[in-house]
Amino acid sequence: MDGPAKAESVARAAGTSFAYRYGLALLSVGGAFALAHALVYLHLPQTFTALALSAIAITFWYAGIGPGVFAVLLSLLVRSSIFESDVGALSRALYALVFVLFGVLMTFVARGRRELEKRVAERTKELTAANEELKQKMRQLAITSDTLQKSQSDLARANRVTTLGELTAALAHEVNQPIGSAVTNAQACLRWLGRAPPDLDEARAAALRIVGDGTRAADIIGRTRLLFTKGEPQRESVDLNVVIRDTLAILQGEAARHEVVLRIELATDLPRGRGDPVQLQQVVMNLMVNGIDAMSAVEGERELTIRSGREKSGGLLISVLDTGLGLPADQADQIFEAFFTTKPHGVGMGLAVCRSIVQSHGGRLWAAGNAPRGAAFFFTLPADGTGAARC
Repeated sequence: MDGPAKAESVARAAGTSFAYRYGLALLSVGGAFALAHALVYLHLPQTFTALALSAIAITFWYAGIGPGVFAVLLSLLVRSSIFESDVGALSRALYALVFVLFGVLMTFVARGRRELEKRVAERTKELTAANEELKQKMRQLAITSDTLQKSQSDLARANRVTTLGELTAALAHEVNQPIGSAVTNAQACLRWLGRAPPDLDEARAAALRIVGDGTRAADIIGRTRLLFTKGEPQRESVDLNVVIRDTLAILQGEAARHEVVLRIELATDLPRGRGDPVQLQQVVMNLMVNGIDAMSAVEGERELTIRSGREKSGGLLISVLDTGLGLPADQADQIFEAFFTTKPHGVGMGLAVCRSIVQSHGGRLWAAGNAPRGAAFFFTLPADGTGAARC
């Protein structure tokens, strides 16, 4: 809009506002006059003063100070010239004083209302700006949360890769066992077939053992490969007993290498949980590997116990107990902090990642001493309620 047109629009709006405001003064006082005149006509008590004061109040409230003063003057004129025009000068002065004082009072009221409206408008503007700023911060927070979640997922995967890297020898041993067995059975199969006549039943049995060995090796490789998978966490119904057994299949060689006895105590009526099976297997694996490492330097009994059961609230409780060196003195709360480690070549991220995973699943992870020797780690997980797990 150009300058002249804008000025014309402003002038038109101002003229409309002026006509409305002073028109309201005329209308309110005129209404008071008409009603008072009707009451006189009906031989009822004459109440123009009260009606005029009401008209003045309405004008001040809705039209402002200028129209309100105009309504006061107009009311005085109507009263002195039409109603009780024969009263004395003192009465006229008293009525005039009442109207003037009421006008002064309404002036203060109108100013107070205008100031209040101004403050309300300013406050509303501030709140609107603050609301927009809050919305912007919430959008930024959502973006930051997504970035943080992705970073945590990447960190968890890096921790899995590091852990599996440390278990390379054990994993190689686990895979080598079924492969070696398959070779032995293949040689036996050839011998049975080389007989005269060939012993087909024994050869068939040896071939079936080869298939079983190959399947077992493929299962080990498949479970290990899942832990290298990169992707967003997938929440689904999880059988934690199966997660524990899959982890045991990977770590049996590592336990045997350190002469650790594995003791498994899985609840038969364990409810299913809900979460990412790969991440939950990572938690179980980290806790078991830490327990095996803690026992590698101790003499005597080396026993790692893994239990599944219910907690008091009805959720799932997983326990990993070892007979190793135990928790570091006066540092039990620090073991879950990032980069805190008691291992000579550790990076101190395993337990921090585990706690992050468990908390993201709505559970908690903590540690305690395991009498008479060692450490005990526990983590909880809310029950999914879709059925019982398998022992």
